[in-house]
Amino acid sequence: MSEIDYSFGDYDDSPESGDNRTEYRLTASAKVTLELESPAPGDAGDSAERALVSRTSDLSAKGIRIATPEPFTKGAILPAWVSLDEVSEPFRLMVEVVWCRPADAGSWLVGLQILESDETAYLEWVEAVARAMSEG
Repeated sequence: MSEIDYSFGDYDDSPESGDNRTEYRLTASAKVTLELESPAPGDAGDSAERALVSRTSDLSAKGIRIATPEPFTKGAILPAWVSLDEVSEPFRLMVEVVWCRPADAGSWLVGLQILESDETAYLEWVEAVARAMSEG
């Protein structure tokens, strides 16, 4: 049994809330790193990579909600690395921005859908979330 509390989220799921998830969410803490810009292929370090690091407490096998200091474009597809507190290696995933709305004091809430992709740790991620739910 894990010492980390992975309890189910109890968010407002009414149609007016804009929350369209079809799966249970965990209120687990996770670090999310999104690659916003990557170096051009063949560059020998001349181009800088730009990444955004955020924490979330709202995630499921197919989605993550994060708070960011800048808005994201709906439909953008980004590489992401998600680190669960009890797993040593981050999960390399591809995510799509499905919604973005203003939050408090110049921040934004962003909904990310995790995409199934051959080049990522998608299956390992789904298994890790399932394990966390069964322990909760």
